[in-house]
Amino acid sequence: MEYEERIKKDVDLLKKNLKEIQSLDFTAKEKEIIERAENYQEDTLYYLEKKDFITSFGCITYAHGLIDSLRIIYDLI
Repeated sequence: MEYEERIKKDVDLLKKNLKEIQSLDFTAKEKEIIERAENYQEDTLYYLEKKDFITSFGCITYAHGLIDSLRIIYDLI
């Protein structure tokens, strides 16, 4: 799998995971975590467009970590 294809797959998975948690009742701090993850998703796409695959992959990986922490707290994984 090419770098770009892999990153796009991870972006799609993040979108799915964000949709999964959108109906939950979050605290202000948890909402801040989601906002940061969404910002990292935007950064991912920016760096992907620039063909900076290493930075792009780092951003999407970090975003997944943030969202996964909420998914663990809410017993979704």
